[in-house]
Amino acid sequence: MSRYNFKETESKWQKIWDQRGTFKVRTDDSREKYYVLEMFPYPSGRIHMGHVRNYTLGDLVARYKKARGFNVLHPMGWDAFGLPAENAAMQAGVHPAKWTHENIDAMRAQLKTMGLSYDWDREIATCDADYYKHEQKMFLDFLKAGLAYRKESWVNWDPMEQTVLANEQVIDGRGWRSGALVERRELSQWFFKITDYAQELLEGLETLDRWPDKVRLMQENWIGRSEGLRMFFDLVDRSDRLEMFTTRPDTIFGASFCAISANHPLTMELADKNEALQSFMAECNRLGTSEAAIETAEKQGFDTGIRARHPFIEGKTLPVYVANFVLMEYGTGAIFGCPAHDQRDLDFARKYDLEVTPVVCPTDQDKSSFSVGSEAFTEDGLLINSDFLDGMDVPTAKATAIDRFESEGRGERTVNYRLRDWGVSRQRYWGCPIPVIHCEDCGIVPVPETDLPVELPQDVTFDQSGNPLEHHPTWKDVDCPKCGKAARRETDTFDTFMESSWYFARYCDSKNDSSAFDRKTADYWMPVDQYIGGIEHAVLHLLYSRFFTRALKKCGYLSVEEPFAGLLTQGMICHETYKDAEGQWLFPTDVEQKDGNWVRIGNGDPVTIGRSEKMSKSKRNVVDPELIIGTYGADTARLFMLSDSPPDRDLDWTDSGVEGAWRFVNRLWRMVDGRMDTLPPCGSEGPEDRDKKAESTLRAVHKTISLVTDDLEKFHFNKAVARIRELVNELAELDSARSDESWTLREGLEAVVKLVGPMMPHLAEELWSKLGYQTLLTEESWPSFDPSLTIEETVSVAVQVNGKVRGKVDLPRDCDKERAEAAALAVENVQRAMDGKSPRKVIVVPNRIVNVVV
Repeated sequence: MSRYNFKETESKWQKIWDQRGTFKVRTDDSREKYYVLEMFPYPSGRIHMGHVRNYTLGDLVARYKKARGFNVLHPMGWDAFGLPAENAAMQAGVHPAKWTHENIDAMRAQLKTMGLSYDWDREIATCDADYYKHEQKMFLDFLKAGLAYRKESWVNWDPMEQTVLANEQVIDGRGWRSGALVERRELSQWFFKITDYAQELLEGLETLDRWPDKVRLMQENWIGRSEGLRMFFDLVDRSDRLEMFTTRPDTIFGASFCAISANHPLTMELADKNEALQSFMAECNRLGTSEAAIETAEKQGFDTGIRARHPFIEGKTLPVYVANFVLMEYGTGAIFGCPAHDQRDLDFARKYDLEVTPVVCPTDQDKSSFSVGSEAFTEDGLLINSDFLDGMDVPTAKATAIDRFESEGRGERTVNYRLRDWGVSRQRYWGCPIPVIHCEDCGIVPVPETDLPVELPQDVTFDQSGNPLEHHPTWKDVDCPKCGKAARRETDTFDTFMESSWYFARYCDSKNDSSAFDRKTADYWMPVDQYIGGIEHAVLHLLYSRFFTRALKKCGYLSVEEPFAGLLTQGMICHETYKDAEGQWLFPTDVEQKDGNWVRIGNGDPVTIGRSEKMSKSKRNVVDPELIIGTYGADTARLFMLSDSPPDRDLDWTDSGVEGAWRFVNRLWRMVDGRMDTLPPCGSEGPEDRDKKAESTLRAVHKTISLVTDDLEKFHFNKAVARIRELVNELAELDSARSDESWTLREGLEAVVKLVGPMMPHLAEELWSKLGYQTLLTEESWPSFDPSLTIEETVSVAVQVNGKVRGKVDLPRDCDKERAEAAALAVENVQRAMDGKSPRKVIVVPNRIVNVVV
């Protein structure tokens, strides 16, 4: 039997697709569009198995939708700015542009071996000036529209990478790339007013019914809408007041202290003449600004000596502390602490020996004896020790407290959001230059649009810490466009999430030089119908893109508000881990199994097998896609990625799984190649009469087409693969020497080839050609099915005696009541259960159940 030559076949069809421009696409208002997009990669230089899975999923969807008659846009490009290129420049002495473009060339070549149906004519690289010049124009438009602004701000500073990080880029108090402990610094930064869209972004989530619930919940929590009270505390011996926001005004009678941020205006005023407070502020500012950093740090406070008057308890005052867990960026930078009902406040109160008064009591406890120990009570209950709020439940007490604050002029109802404005300034070279000029006389002056793009200088050095643009001898020096005097370019560059927040729209019209894209063209293609990428981008990239699309709409670029109508977050690729006797991680290619034991190749030393974990370079449990594709072919790798797990679940990579996929590839190849001599000619008519086996198999073919179509629509790709395998097993049992079975085999094989086309496109094209067709399979329509042939001829019906199942019987679908009764009463277990008695009644539910009552 012949063996499938994947190397020759895959190269052959990739060349034909390329020569014929099979996947090039154009705007066509007469056709229904479908835009499928996988999150574009950072050009690190090599693809990994996560890429293989992600792009296989997207390619299946693109090819399937093309076969269903849609005008499919399926592009690819590169998220090409970022610190890794700059770090490589410092370490290897190569320019970031050279490093990036060489990596792009390498990865493009690797991706092309997978046979992906990309329209490569639309390829973009975000580091190219013909891309980022449009981004600079967008920024200027945002500036005019009041969506961009500059201010002094406390920011997360990564001391290793010498740049600002957004809160979302701080993970457990550390930089998301460097892992360095993040500090707080005050810098002049550029921001986008994403907070202006907080409610709109929140409400928009309700329209995204094809997004995973977990992603929508993550965004909802990040936006963090809370309804509460804006309130004021008078200060003793001072004319000013402390402004606060709280969602728990019901706990006001449990307040025992106030706390303000290290960067609060009152703190700044007091620190002017207090060195100890200055030292404490510096200590606070060594923490990052993320919530994770604040929550995990030990709670520290500095007593200012100032007292705040309790709003309702006559004569009671509360100490005002500067606290390291209060941020100026959240709320108003000031809080009141109710230790009994907030764990952070309780920890702080115990540390500084402050009063702890419970004001909410569990409904099942005696209010006179209830107390709080080491754990705050944060559940609902009834108010105690709270004057006019006593006896109320928490929601009622909240409303009543707000009413009292408002009636006394001490506060007002308000809505607050956890979301902060997006800081887009970064102190690095390899990013898009921010197109403004700083003039001593004119202030901030936008770069004239005729002068765009502001390009990065090529002659930079990386021998000093900090931003190379700051150290460049001439680039930043420029004349002011307004007054003509000597001025200075902005040396900050944009956060790279800027580029990924609109690239999907650029693909719609990627060769347009005069504008980012033609609006009519973008309105045809947008939104992306199916977006595919990792769950790790749920907040950062996806939220920013949703804001950016709304900002583009406001500035007249687009008509849509949501960029991604559908979202699939694929699972991770996992693999066993291996360690040698010294505890060092080993690659899968370093180990082998001998006599039932795992040993290291070469020396035979024992190897410890660890659990299956996400593939990572650090644990060396990675598999090289080039090795797999070179050994088994792209189609085998693609099939395995689709068959062993639902796409949104993690997938365990195993050698046996890949080998199983390879065996199926060869089996399908042999079924066609080995039976061509016995199959009827291509396009021949089937016989009018078929034997029972041919008829049954024909039904299986049409039923499989129906079910696989439904599976692909629902992204149940692993189920679809399983159904195709079952059909192949059934087709293998046909006798091709019989004309009716031979014809059924041809129809079945043609259906299988079409069904696997989006999954294993090279093999499918080759088999389609072998079956006698001159057309490209990629240009063929999706197989149709006869609904009448998908209905089972027989159904399995449960038989009960007095409501208890005693057996099953196979009956013709929709058979008459008398036949169903007779068959049910003939079942041996049914007769035994009846114990010789005659049935009083037989109830028949067609095609479902027969219940015998005795």
